Amino acid sequence: MFDKLALVEARYEELGELLARPEVVSNRALLQQYAREQRDLEAVVGAYRTYKQARRAADEASAVLHESDDPELRALAQEELEQQRARLERLEQELRVLLLPRDPNDARDVIMEIRQGEGGDEAALFAADLFRMYSRFAEERGWKVEVDSATENGPGGFKEIIFEIRGEGAYSLLKYEGGVHRVQRVPATEARGRIHTSTATVAVLPEVEETTVEIRPEDLRVDVFRSGGHGGQGVNTTDSAVRLVYRPGTPDEIVVTCQDGRSQIKNKEKAMTVLRARLYAREQEKKERELGTSRLAQVGTGERAEKIRTYNFPQDRVTDHRIGQNFSNLPAILDGDLAKIIDALIVHDNAERLKASGIA
Repeated sequence: MFDKLALVEARYEELGELLARPEVVSNRALLQQYAREQRDLEAVVGAYRTYKQARRAADEASAVLHESDDPELRALAQEELEQQRARLERLEQELRVLLLPRDPNDARDVIMEIRQGEGGDEAALFAADLFRMYSRFAEERGWKVEVDSATENGPGGFKEIIFEIRGEGAYSLLKYEGGVHRVQRVPATEARGRIHTSTATVAVLPEVEETTVEIRPEDLRVDVFRSGGHGGQGVNTTDSAVRLVYRPGTPDEIVVTCQDGRSQIKNKEKAMTVLRARLYAREQEKKERELGTSRLAQVGTGERAEKIRTYNFPQDRVTDHRIGQNFSNLPAILDGDLAKIIDALIVHDNAERLKASGIA
């Protein structure tokens, strides 16, 4: 591990020298490339330099402990040595995590799709609760939330809602949310007070650039029609809604509809963004299957058939089944207080990936 860290630090210093060269400064593309690479190495190099500093302090304390005859000085050296050893242990674990391969999608914005599952109107209401939860989580971080398409089901519920969340590191945190979410509660319409179980599915897709996915015009059909959703008179009286039907010569058809905006052009752009994200996710899953890549070391597989979390209202408890951990204060969680759950998932994910990586 430390040989690799030394190479990373050497590359970081080399990049600093390269960024100061006139021929690089005058080449904007190269300047951005080197600056991005150096920025990506900052956390590793910073932790490694802190580790080396702690190692020197530990060595100095150890030398005093073995060479001095002064009892008071030896006691101070022993205390310092214990502190630095504990610090070194923490830093070693941090460095192992930092050396793990990064998910190339972590820095991307996300597209989230929430659909009602089993449970009828109650499932639609739960889908709306999840949308609000993710919206609040995003707002607290200063991220932007923009709805691409929404199909309502009854008062206050969604049959389906597709939306974008734009912000630094959005996918790195929200990627753990893909799967089946289950709620256990007494519906507002249930006179007898019986507890119902309903579900909603969540898909989390990284947003990708136009050049990342090739979409041939002959495989794509574009339909325009009058919006039937919410959005005001201007939306409902013009042919602004757009439906994309993607048929790449296989039975696997993809349909994307966007009707929340007033502009047909804007709706088409949003629909294309969702289509590219779905195609990219499909291609990534195909590659993993072909390579036989194990996903056991990843917490958030994103499989919709996978029940990942239960929201139990009578017991004020949220259970994440992937890590077998319970969290209290369910109302706060549904109001966007997801950080403690996501932090626990990240810790578990890193631990599992460390086991699989063999980094030592």
